[in-house]
Amino acid sequence: MRILLSGVPAFGHLLPFAPLARAALAAGHDVALLTSGGMAPPLAADLPGVQVLPAGPMPDVLFAEVGRRTGVADAAADPQPEAVAEFFVGVRVDLTADEAVAVARDWAPDLMICEATDFVGPLVASTLGVPWHVLALGPAVPPEFTAPMVALAAERYASRGLALTPPSSYIDPVPAALQTPGFTSPARHLPVRAEAHQRPGSSTAAEPGTRGRRRVLVTLGTVFTDPDLLATIVGSLDDADVDVVATLGVTGLAVPDTPGVDYRPFAPLAELLDVDVVLCAGGSGTVLGALSRGIPLVVLPQGADQPLNAARTEAAGSAVVVHDPREAGAATRRVLEDPSFAAAARDLAAEIARTPTPADVIATLVGERASTSASIPQG
Repeated sequence: MRILLSGVPAFGHLLPFAPLARAALAAGHDVALLTSGGMAPPLAADLPGVQVLPAGPMPDVLFAEVGRRTGVADAAADPQPEAVAEFFVGVRVDLTADEAVAVARDWAPDLMICEATDFVGPLVASTLGVPWHVLALGPAVPPEFTAPMVALAAERYASRGLALTPPSSYIDPVPAALQTPGFTSPARHLPVRAEAHQRPGSSTAAEPGTRGRRRVLVTLGTVFTDPDLLATIVGSLDDADVDVVATLGVTGLAVPDTPGVDYRPFAPLAELLDVDVVLCAGGSGTVLGALSRGIPLVVLPQGADQPLNAARTEAAGSAVVVHDPREAGAATRRVLEDPSFAAAARDLAAEIARTPTPADVIATLVGERASTSASIPQG
């Protein structure tokens, strides 16, 4: 079967596809990814065997056009609902849809999986008459953001003479304890086990607790990579009596040689989790990956969906949230000294471990599609 993934051209939106892609490839299916062609080289090691179908520009072009239309210079750092809707829907559909429909039609998918902020993939699926499924990236985004996106999407689809076909299922890696209060699944709910991102054949970090000295991972993800912010966070840990592993993101920041700090280039999260605490900006992939291993968090949200993720992890008792990077060290000491945070993280890890695997989910989607296809009379 031919499975087409579709998402916004950014690591945090595309790497969550990796477990499903691996499972589909292992089961003998063809897998392609519909996104900007600029993502093909940096994703090659993370999604081997997945063909990139290039469509639309990279985020820098999208953000520039959003700024021109709305006056918001950075819709990620300053996520105002109107600007967010323009980025994910208005601008991206306008600059991507025609090319996306053309390349997808040529590839001829049997089904599509679209990440939750992708409004191009559903347009493609509706145009081609292909069933599609939503892959959630994290806790459900509040209505003040989703409502403008849905309204703008309806306008864009209507201008093309399209009525959006509803998704067949909502594939959800978020444990119930982290989900947004009042959440109602927009389609049949299919839980999937969250995983820390890893590359095929790469090593996985040992479980925490196999060392003598406590260790903290500092990571700001792949978007908010401010060297001054990173330096301030690392400096706040001077008195915490810990070893520090700090990631430099995909931009390869230049950093000083700091005693007790192991600076690393971008690497899959699974290779970095031999730690006792993860100090992060709160991206969904980092949060879910750390909690899948039972590791508590300190969260310093910077933008996008990070404040939401921070609030949910704090409510679950698995994190301390700070808003001043100078407070990160004290928060880290609190998490290390109070065993309740690690206990809450372990409870979430146990809940995640009971969730169906990506292979289970792929088998469900493919089985249903095969059954539907078999029931359609052939001409």
